[in-house]
Amino acid sequence: MSNAAFDANNLPYADGDFYAFEQMLTGKEQDRLAEVRGFLAREVKPIAVDCWNRAEFPMELIPKLAEIDLVSPVRRQGYSNLFAGILHAEVTRADASIATFMGVHDGLFTGSIEALASQDQKDAWLPDIYSLKKIGAFGLTEPLGGSDVAGGTRTTARRDGDHWILNGAKRWIGNATFSDWVVIYAKDVADNQVKAFLVDTSLHGYSASKIENKISLRTVQNADIILDDVVVPDFFKLANANSFRDTNKVLKVTRLAVAWQAVGLQLAAFDVARSYAVERQQFGRPLAAFQLVQNQLVQILGNAVASMGMMVRLAQLEDAGVAKDEQSALAKAFTTARMRESVALGRGILGGNGIVTDYEMAKIFSDAEAIYSYEGTHEINTLVTGRAITGVSAIV
Repeated sequence: MSNAAFDANNLPYADGDFYAFEQMLTGKEQDRLAEVRGFLAREVKPIAVDCWNRAEFPMELIPKLAEIDLVSPVRRQGYSNLFAGILHAEVTRADASIATFMGVHDGLFTGSIEALASQDQKDAWLPDIYSLKKIGAFGLTEPLGGSDVAGGTRTTARRDGDHWILNGAKRWIGNATFSDWVVIYAKDVADNQVKAFLVDTSLHGYSASKIENKISLRTVQNADIILDDVVVPDFFKLANANSFRDTNKVLKVTRLAVAWQAVGLQLAAFDVARSYAVERQQFGRPLAAFQLVQNQLVQILGNAVASMGMMVRLAQLEDAGVAKDEQSALAKAFTTARMRESVALGRGILGGNGIVTDYEMAKIFSDAEAIYSYEGTHEINTLVTGRAITGVSAIV
């Protein structure tokens, strides 16, 4: 291709799917993916940077998300885990904040109900959750408890007749400034086991305050939660959540979703960096005509393809019901490390324009930092994997 033929609106491999992984989806799934991509292009991409700059969530988007019906594609709609993963990557590619909103509501919150509630509880709660009539949040992390929250949960639950009384604090809880419900994980003072409760955010003693001054996922409304003698009826204690081992059933799946987010953000970085390299002229030539720039673009693409290949195989294992915790841990650690490298390369290609959100790359670069840390830090996920391959724990 000659320099004059470069056209940022007509690039080869426009979808970034260099190894055609999407062809592994069924025809129905490919059609659904195309439908969601169109929605993201119309409704999410045009507002994403402005919402991020203002650190405000576009509440007007929720009815539109309800209409496109993205909640629980596997359990409720019968799609494959591969489709669900690629779908989540695509939402992240459009905007990591909206993907995180969906990851919290669908993966962590809805996943807790689907995995840990009784059938009566599911029948009572899930219809409004699936339709986004009730927005959910997931309250596990605490001000003094992050990686050690499994054994270090300080929020308490005390049984009092046919009610439970919750006390404590949670931190970094996405959606919590406006959610209707939040699943709170608390340690039962009677047996010292972590249990889960569906808490109505209008209850007396519950309060949530927005965490300000973030440099990542600014559109996501993270909050500090205070629970001061919050009284929860016994029906709202999740029937099958009786230890942190039960909580891990949820985290194993959501860790996969975050790894797919890392794929999506790498594709976003590739999209922006490649288009910029084609359009930007230096020394009388497009940046894309320089060998070092092509090397960086190929490295970003290679990272994304390697990450996606790992996730495709893991989705197949998940569909077969044989995926293991340590495989999710390795995926989260590996893909987010490649993501961090990719977004840094992309930011560098844009030079000074890479540090302003006008060109989107600064937003992509910053959002990667949150994804790198949540759902288990790189170090913790590495040690979970290390324990699995050596039989020796180095976590403590």
